[in-house]
Amino acid sequence: MAVAPPAQAAPADAAKLVLSGDITLAQAQKVIAAAQAKAVEQGTLMNIAVVDAGGNLKAFARMEGAFLGSIDISIGKARTARFFNMSTKELGDAAQPGQPLYGIEVTNGNLVIFGGGELLRAKDGTIIGAVGVSGSSVENDMAVAKAGVAALN
Repeated sequence: MAVAPPAQAAPADAAKLVLSGDITLAQAQKVIAAAQAKAVEQGTLMNIAVVDAGGNLKAFARMEGAFLGSIDISIGKARTARFFNMSTKELGDAAQPGQPLYGIEVTNGNLVIFGGGELLRAKDGTIIGAVGVSGSSVENDMAVAKAGVAALN
């Protein structure tokens, strides 16, 4: 006897499934588009990841030719920023030898402690997710991530 698949929520009911204070798909796509535009402006090929308030992947784009190895790094940067509520640059600064968070990158698997991960906030300041970018120099990654952040403001 065949079992019918579970019914999908009707589009009108989908809004009931979204947690308040979480990034929407439209917002995540806006972040990706702005970040990608900055990457094109810089002449860089990037992997761009957006995670929701819980650190779960919400949207992702890999520009043609972007490093395959940077896929996981971009996701890791976004998740790291969200897990610690700060940019990966800030966390990296606190994780250097002699600093209070030295060694933190080995505690939670796939943490990234160099620039390119930034928090995403709603207009009221609530953290709704994070963006992570990888594919070029740390400075270029940071500029692309910040362009994505700016798209929400």
